[in-house]
Amino acid sequence: MDVATLVLNRSLVGDDRQAFEGRVRRLEELGFAGIAMPDSQSLFPELYAHLAVMAMATDRAVLWPATTNPLTRHPAVSASSIATIDQLAGDGPDGAGRVWFNLGSGDSAVYNLGLRGARLADLREYLVAMRDLYTAGEARWRGDVIRLTWPTRPVPLYLTAEGPKTLQLAGEVADGVLVGNGLQPEIVSDALANIAIGARRAGRDPAAVDVWWFVKWNMDDERERAIHESRMTLTASANHAFRFTLEGKHVPDEHAEPIRELQRRYQFAEHEAVGSEMANATIVDELGLTDYLADRFMICGPPQQFVDKLTMLDDLGVHKVLLAFFGETDRDGKHDRLGTDVLPLLPG
Repeated sequence: MDVATLVLNRSLVGDDRQAFEGRVRRLEELGFAGIAMPDSQSLFPELYAHLAVMAMATDRAVLWPATTNPLTRHPAVSASSIATIDQLAGDGPDGAGRVWFNLGSGDSAVYNLGLRGARLADLREYLVAMRDLYTAGEARWRGDVIRLTWPTRPVPLYLTAEGPKTLQLAGEVADGVLVGNGLQPEIVSDALANIAIGARRAGRDPAAVDVWWFVKWNMDDERERAIHESRMTLTASANHAFRFTLEGKHVPDEHAEPIRELQRRYQFAEHEAVGSEMANATIVDELGLTDYLADRFMICGPPQQFVDKLTMLDDLGVHKVLLAFFGETDRDGKHDRLGTDVLPLLPG
């Protein structure tokens, strides 16, 4: 099983930059196959500056945004930016490029600007434009011809997807997909089926789509303590994964109205902010959603819990996961423990 990890960082100044470089080097040493960085200008410093530092601090790990959006950057700007990171990173040990592009509908990056998430048609148009820029040097975008002439090779294009229609779109037009709709067997099976539907619609072999699963986590020998630290991200997951509709998303009837209430009360200014009394941390307890969302979106508890759940995913056909730490304590120590106590025990 290939395991990548998401890193969050709030400063690239002075000692903080050196600490960040050391952290990503350590993640590569621990055996993580990739390292991803979020794109949320209202909450974190610039994505592509971070990716540049990561490219020069690592030699093997794949680097990618998790996740950027089609609303805050023109497709030619994104195509040029990620191609620049591809140049900086160079090839990995297998001789292939080690930089990918990953697009989603937009979460905190767009809602903190008063915008709304992109439509399915926007995602399709954006990815097609980027692909055409790489392969032909020009593309149609919003009725105009746009150009990008300098990259020497295309960067693989991924789509973050949760609902059935977006999963099918990923199978149809993307090189790969990051699935973020949950970990239960019926959800996994349904998501893989939708990716395959999209691939076959486009005349593609579903096996050609590189499938990754997005898994949030917090490690602690006391599972309840791990969940308590991570409640803010449970709220974030529900707000994003169920935003446009609950249809086809395997939400039990008893949770439908509490999830809608959660979405009405969600605070984007606090998106993923730690703190046991933050509004987004307390909503899930108040609405009785904590256990359901923790089981659906996260792995929380001691190392064996990780081995068991990741092995289950592998058995279901999920062989690549992006793990994103969301807790309040000992981030680096828990990553070390994940690398030493979990990664060596996963299916080869």
